[in-house]
Amino acid sequence: GPPLKKGKTRVFHGLHQDFPSVVVVGLGKKNAGVNDQENWNEGKENIRAAVAVGCRHIQDLEIPCVEVDPCGDAQAAAEGAVLGLHEYNELKQKKKPVVTPQLHGSAAGEAWQKGVTYAEGQNLARYLMEAPANYITPIKFAEHIEQKLRSFSNVKVHIRPESWIATQQMGAFLSVAKGSAEPPVFLEIHYSGGARTNDCPLVFVGKGVTFDSGGISLKPSSGMDAMRADMGGAATICSAIVTAAALNLPLNIIGLAPLCENMPSGKANKPGDVVRAKNGKTIQVDNTDAEGRLLLADALCYAHNFNARAVVNAATLTGAMDVALGSAATGVFTNSSWLWTHLYEASILTGDRVWRMPLFEHYTKQVTDCPLADLSNIGKYSRAGGACTAAAFLKEFVTSSHWAHLDIAGVMSNKDEVPYLRKGMAGRPTRTLVELAARLSQDSHN
Repeated sequence: GPPLKKGKTRVFHGLHQDFPSVVVVGLGKKNAGVNDQENWNEGKENIRAAVAVGCRHIQDLEIPCVEVDPCGDAQAAAEGAVLGLHEYNELKQKKKPVVTPQLHGSAAGEAWQKGVTYAEGQNLARYLMEAPANYITPIKFAEHIEQKLRSFSNVKVHIRPESWIATQQMGAFLSVAKGSAEPPVFLEIHYSGGARTNDCPLVFVGKGVTFDSGGISLKPSSGMDAMRADMGGAATICSAIVTAAALNLPLNIIGLAPLCENMPSGKANKPGDVVRAKNGKTIQVDNTDAEGRLLLADALCYAHNFNARAVVNAATLTGAMDVALGSAATGVFTNSSWLWTHLYEASILTGDRVWRMPLFEHYTKQVTDCPLADLSNIGKYSRAGGACTAAAFLKEFVTSSHWAHLDIAGVMSNKDEVPYLRKGMAGRPTRTLVELAARLSQDSHN
């Protein structure tokens, strides 16, 4: 028949004795590469999408194993297969048949395995984000990550209790946690893959609000269930570290995740309350639903104990980020062109894109002009530039000259925009964080 259009499929039965069913998928332009307009490698994206749709066809046919042609890029093919088949059905009695993808042929085994590892990392983040908030509480999140890292001798996991958080004087974090019956946890991970133990680490920080009701500034009920994924920052950074360990990347990484719920109760933050962060700065909590920045403020202060090579935080921080970019790219606010370049180049490869946003003094003025305290937790023009004022707030707690804040609120979930992800929590941009770590492990920058 006529050649297949990109992403379109044809299924053949009985063509070959070894392969009773064959799915053929259109791959698009033959020599597609980096598209400067799209800021990604189009060839790799086409392969991910094609392989994903092919594997889902095999699943629909209820065939338990699929052999995947590497399509000239075995890593991208593996990512398409493993990401494309993932689905959260832990709690359903009726489950889709499990399909195991494997490489067809033996030439590209190493690249294939790398792709599987990258995709499994993103799938771990998807699992944690999708799971109900009564299943992934702060302590259960921490224990799940600890269990994933148990087999690595070069990883130490510290699950810090509320008493430790208090001795660290993390008053901003504790103020959010105190509204919930669920105790907070500060998860600290040390991965020592570097040549020397004292090599400056890459420090990842992730917002870990396992359920966000908004607190006293309560969110509308419609769609509030999605706020089980408000720990997406913690999920992606922890999954990136699990992946880095599986890949045995030669660098040191520290992961920090303040974990708690944001709930309304008689003990909750009240609008107008003033709390004191770890660095002594006072914060007026004008909106209790701008809580992620309170957790991150204390975690970012703590991050500077580690003489970091770079500090990268991820958080489903603002609805404003989703309004600005939707699900096309993660918004990045950074004080470092060196770090930005690495993130940007990593994202071209992974197809999980980043876009740079401004960290102007213009926005800082809007959070430091505060009636009762050093800072307000919302900008004084409330909705204007909300993602930018949130970033400006975080900047007040950062001393590192290589820091990037990733606002992942817009990429939290997928409807149908990313063709190789099913509907649900997306686990983005885990692969970009892994690729960043891989690049920093090769870069001699100090």
